[in-house]
Amino acid sequence: MSSKVAKELADFLLQIEQRSQFHAGYPYNLSCDYSAIGKFFNHLLNNAGDPYIEPDFGLHSRKFEQEVLSFFAHLYKIPENQFWGYVTAGGTEGNLYGIFLAREIYPNGILYSSQDSHYSIPKAAKLFRIQHNVVNSQINGEMNYDHFEQLLSENRRYPAIINLNIGTTVKGAIDNLDKVLEILERNQIKDYYIHCDAALSGLILPFLDGAPQVNFQKPIDSVAISAKFIGSPLPCGVVLTKKKWVEKVETEIEYIGSKDTTILGSRNGHTPLILWYAVQTRGYDGLAKEAKTCIHNAQYLFQQLQIREYPCMLNNFSNTVVFQKPSQRLIKKWQLAVFENWAHMIVMQNIVREKIDIFINELLLEQGLLNNAKNFQLQPVLQH
Repeated sequence: MSSKVAKELADFLLQIEQRSQFHAGYPYNLSCDYSAIGKFFNHLLNNAGDPYIEPDFGLHSRKFEQEVLSFFAHLYKIPENQFWGYVTAGGTEGNLYGIFLAREIYPNGILYSSQDSHYSIPKAAKLFRIQHNVVNSQINGEMNYDHFEQLLSENRRYPAIINLNIGTTVKGAIDNLDKVLEILERNQIKDYYIHCDAALSGLILPFLDGAPQVNFQKPIDSVAISAKFIGSPLPCGVVLTKKKWVEKVETEIEYIGSKDTTILGSRNGHTPLILWYAVQTRGYDGLAKEAKTCIHNAQYLFQQLQIREYPCMLNNFSNTVVFQKPSQRLIKKWQLAVFENWAHMIVMQNIVREKIDIFINELLLEQGLLNNAKNFQLQPVLQH
């Protein structure tokens, strides 16, 4: 390696290490250590095709992928013989897959999603040419159920494809599955498909006492979960669905000795290994402890802002704290996500209380430069 290349790599590493110290606006767990499996990155691993079919190609990690999927199937309470899934490139691919299956099952179905849904949902509607009715959101980011019922009743002749948010991107709001099911029953809609976008909260909600129950014991059809909470140096996620739905779209591909059941052709074989290692070393109890710690630390940040009468909001069972947009300097330093007059901090495993205190102190130092906080009317939603 030349000295120029070595210097550029060393400079870039230093930059990433420094920026990682103040990364708070986006949902990434930066507390993971995967050095124990680093040697596998010297090898090609390609999980092309169906994760449950052994292909002719031997450089893959299907065994590990299957164990990861079994862990998530257990978490989402669907029997082994009834589910199918795969490790995706992230939450967007999981959402695309769920909406794709829905379109195949109900070709004339109408997609319903709230204003606060992830941008991959309208993207799916465009890609798959599905009529898309956008439902208004409440102030906290949750679906407006009255507007949903109005749109549904106006189109009751058509099957309903529903995207349910399990933790919205900006405010961490959770759409109420039971209310949606009540509305479907009240309007006598029997043909429907419910996809759950559980990108971040999908690995938090199942571990929290008293949290809404969103799993396959209720009539949901697919769920997309990102690996953001579990942590991975490579973007990835998991999609789960019912095996009977996948059987409707699968195609035999002789070239790879497998079935074409996924969105992508070639799939990363290292990400299943990363997720498997995380599950094996941290387990259910370890992940549960991490989820509860993140929720408690989010409550701590929210309370510290409330004490100072700084406009803020926190949804139930969420680790996303929304607050009045601070100075551009703080936004840049802490890499905060902003929208209109607001910003948010997503309290992941690496956002410990000491780091929250540093942020609060820096915010207070600049508070005199901010507009009158009481001009903003975002009402707090307290966690129980």
